[in-house]
Amino acid sequence: MTTSTSDDAAARRVRVRFAPSPTGDLHVGGLRSALFTWLFARKHDGDFILRIEDTDRRRYKEESVESITGALRWIGLDWDEGPEVGGSRGPYFQSERLPLYQEHARMLVESGHAYECFCSPERLEALRAEQVARKEPPGYDRLCRDLTEEERAVKRAEGITPVIRFKVPLDGTTVVRDELRGEISYDNRLLEDAVLLKSDGFPTYHLGVVVDDHLMEVSHVMRGEEWIPSFPLHVLIYEAFGWDLPLFYHLPVILSPEGGKLSKRHGAASALQYKQEGYLPEALRNYLVLQGWSYDDREEFFPTLDELVEKFSMERVSPSPSKYNFDKVLWFNQQYINHIIELDDLTRRTLPWLQEAGLVGEVAEGTPEYARVRDAVGLIKDKMRLLGEAPELLSFFFADADEYAPELLIPKKTEPAQIATALTRVRDIVAEAGVEDEEALEARLRSLGDELGLKAGQLFMPIRVAVSGRTVSPGLFGTLRVLGRERALERLDAAIGKLGAATTA
Repeated sequence: MTTSTSDDAAARRVRVRFAPSPTGDLHVGGLRSALFTWLFARKHDGDFILRIEDTDRRRYKEESVESITGALRWIGLDWDEGPEVGGSRGPYFQSERLPLYQEHARMLVESGHAYECFCSPERLEALRAEQVARKEPPGYDRLCRDLTEEERAVKRAEGITPVIRFKVPLDGTTVVRDELRGEISYDNRLLEDAVLLKSDGFPTYHLGVVVDDHLMEVSHVMRGEEWIPSFPLHVLIYEAFGWDLPLFYHLPVILSPEGGKLSKRHGAASALQYKQEGYLPEALRNYLVLQGWSYDDREEFFPTLDELVEKFSMERVSPSPSKYNFDKVLWFNQQYINHIIELDDLTRRTLPWLQEAGLVGEVAEGTPEYARVRDAVGLIKDKMRLLGEAPELLSFFFADADEYAPELLIPKKTEPAQIATALTRVRDIVAEAGVEDEEALEARLRSLGDELGLKAGQLFMPIRVAVSGRTVSPGLFGTLRVLGRERALERLDAAIGKLGAATTA
């Protein structure tokens, strides 16, 4: 019986790694794994390593590396060793470490723990088809496991480049320990002699991950639970080399809202797409940390990484899967925009969206233009769920009012001439009193409504439409103040003109 325990693992300096494969963008499941791993490292004053596992050259995408590093940095995760940073245990791209894997594969062959396999892909495919037809579990039949040296020499003479397979014990059990789930027992006879080194000299995940984790002195391995079936193989490889084991945590899977695999089909966008849509990194990070971890039964907002580092512990990570809730992610983002981040911070984050939409130019803090943007953001922030909604919500403050039909100026139970008269009187009041004192202006306009026999809504709605082009906008008097006296007068004049045209048509 083999057991995956390591007495001194917990006493080592904490060194953990996040090791994505650059075959596409980093998605929320991987980002959650990176977040847990980073928090654990910072909690224990350890090292967080970023390693790029780029040995799948068929699916490799060069742009994915930038996407991965960009997503990590956006959400606030830095790394102590890895690409762009360096370190004493590099290289940190597996494709640059091939001689190491080839050397260690030879070591396993020489020690009798691995062997050369000369079976062709065609033979393996036919074998699998036969096994499926017989309703047997598919797997390699170990044809090359006990070849003699003479038989291997014949194969080499034929020009066949072998793969290297691990020689799994044929009997007994391997007992592995996952720190979240406890011990798991595997019957060795059901394990497959997995390929460690491919014929092109590239390692499979099984060899690469074990060699790199050992050479990089990784003390705790945190990875998705999809690797649990490979867990006994990795433990056996560690033991074949005579290496101490790290502690293993297989993180719970994040499911789709329906309970299946979370995928692009369910809207599982890349992490950077959240940025492109206007999510705040704090909000996405806050939601992701709660996918498998909780601090207590009440607290759910953790705005800063420092607070998360202080409160995070792997002991409170549950092995049970969680369901991804897209509405809840959006709700978290809205809460951060509406209530958590400061107005100046929100203004700074909103400005690039307004600039990209052509609504404002370069705006320096401390200028009147910045103050105007800040005031406008303050008026609409309670209605904003995403930064990407800011241009639509704010456009009428910085560009012409939306085009609207004259009919929108005329509330029920009123006439065009009546509203034209009312807006003319409103214009006179705005011209005289200005728009800076919201309370005083509201008092005068309410008094005007009483004088004209109009309810507050019958007077305020035409003003709202006139100055914004919309029937729904932020608070009317705040809107007037941010627009400013001159722009408000221009729009009131335009509305009075529309009503005049409507009455003469």
